[in-house]
Amino acid sequence: MSETVLLDTCGLLWLATGHKNLSQNAKIRINQANLLTVSAISAWEISLKAARGELELPEEPETWFEQVVAHHDLRVHEISTPIAFQANRLPWHHRDPADRFIIATAMLHRMPIVTSDGNFAQYGVEIFC
Repeated sequence: MSETVLLDTCGLLWLATGHKNLSQNAKIRINQANLLTVSAISAWEISLKAARGELELPEEPETWFEQVVAHHDLRVHEISTPIAFQANRLPWHHRDPADRFIIATAMLHRMPIVTSDGNFAQYGVEIFC
């Protein structure tokens, strides 16, 4: 199976820590993906969690994010105008703005999402963790 896979923020953290929380199916799909991606909003979310003391990182958030992206050869999806508009067109099943950007990115680019958030499936996107 050759596909592009989008990591949500928890998926990115799991990847960075060695897949400990990923299912065997998720590990296989990630390893078989031709491209792994992450939304730029995950950088914001990680830095926010670090600033609030909810996440400990070995480096500053910017350095950590850049190193993880480079190490895993990830593509970072910027928040484009179409993604911004799509995020606000979504039904309000999910109110977290970061998650709405991630869902919109997956919808517009037709990608499955690595996430532990079952609410994502309400938007018709494929999820796995």
